[in-house]
Amino acid sequence: MPLNYHHLRYFWAVAHDGNLTRTAERLNLSQSALSVQIKQLEERLGHALFERRGRQLHLTEAGRIALDHADAIFATGQELVATLQEAGRTRQALRVGALATLSRNFQIGFLRPVLTRPDVEVILRSGSPTELLEGLESLNVDLVLMNREPPRDSLTPYVTHRLAEQSVSIVGTPRRLDPATPLKTLLEEQPFILPTVDSTVRTAFDALASRLSVRPQIVAEVDDMAMMRLLAREDIGLALVAPVVVQDELANGRLVEAQEHPLIRETFYAITLRRRFPNPVVQQLLAAGSERSTQDEDA
Repeated sequence: MPLNYHHLRYFWAVAHDGNLTRTAERLNLSQSALSVQIKQLEERLGHALFERRGRQLHLTEAGRIALDHADAIFATGQELVATLQEAGRTRQALRVGALATLSRNFQIGFLRPVLTRPDVEVILRSGSPTELLEGLESLNVDLVLMNREPPRDSLTPYVTHRLAEQSVSIVGTPRRLDPATPLKTLLEEQPFILPTVDSTVRTAFDALASRLSVRPQIVAEVDDMAMMRLLAREDIGLALVAPVVVQDELANGRLVEAQEHPLIRETFYAITLRRRFPNPVVQQLLAAGSERSTQDEDA
């Protein structure tokens, strides 16, 4: 007897909700009707899928296996619909999610190959890592830009593409920063604008200060690169940033860069999902980004 996918969808909905009553209300079904559908699926598979503990439903081992397969089945269906809908349009949509704190200059540089294409519509959204990765899994975005790798395990469907790696610099106004001043002296004498403690750049900076036996004065901790650039321009302190963040200010002399680098690097990533029907614009963009990265390494 073939598998009844209506039964599987009902099971899938209850498994994600964890509550039979809530799922029945959402699907506009009676609890008894929903229970019957799941019971029939259990009989077809030959295993109980749920066990009740108090008022909560918990997946059995067989239930977890069934849920993994149901997730893959229904994600593939959503992907098929999304892909074929896009195929019928004269302009292809590229939905990009970017970490809210990521450098805008870097984002523009990465997206530049498609921004002027008349056949591509770029939809750019920002958010937290959790929001962006959830959007990737639900196919609401095609690609996510981050400066950290997402958690990975054997079940994680993400593909991580390393786009670029840049040395982080210390920058400040010409009034505050003499580029020839030694790094340790800057750490001892100047106030600093730093990324927040959850960033890899900040972790490396704290380790550097520890090795040099210095306790820098921290005037601001910022998780937004645009705000860090503004604070540096306002002469609040010296900022620890990748040069791409302040490239315009360095070019016009409003900010200057210390000659001695802290030997800290920031890496930029594009995160995609393993898909049966990948967005061709994403593939082209990643190829262009890989080519630029190779040219930078050879330069």
